[in-house]
Amino acid sequence: MFDKYIIDPASVRNTGPADAPTGFAFTTKLGYYRGLGLSMIEDLVVSIDGEPLARSAIRFDEGQGALTLDEMETAYDRRWAFGAPAMILAEYEGGFPQGEHKLALQQKLRISYMPFPSFNNDEKLIQTAQAPTNNK
Repeated sequence: MFDKYIIDPASVRNTGPADAPTGFAFTTKLGYYRGLGLSMIEDLVVSIDGEPLARSAIRFDEGQGALTLDEMETAYDRRWAFGAPAMILAEYEGGFPQGEHKLALQQKLRISYMPFPSFNNDEKLIQTAQAPTNNK
């Protein structure tokens, strides 16, 4: 229901040194209609053009400091509120690729009253500008 709001395509940016990015980041929102404790987020799968990034390359920050997905499993005192933006940080050599690419995010959530996990998915086409050339 809220899947189309999971990825904010305007927020995609490279991280690390400008001349040698080491990853990228983007803003995300929860695809579930209530907030959840971070320990109830079982997985976040980030993919570029259908290729998933390694789980160990993903960090999540709801505003209280970035955590690995493994650290989130025991973050019992932290919560992601519905409608609140959070940041996904991905280690990805060279940063987000230039040109047009499909960015996808799958949220696997453990909902207390559901006997199976909830999968929320979004994908957006991201257009990044080519680096300017110096033709002097």
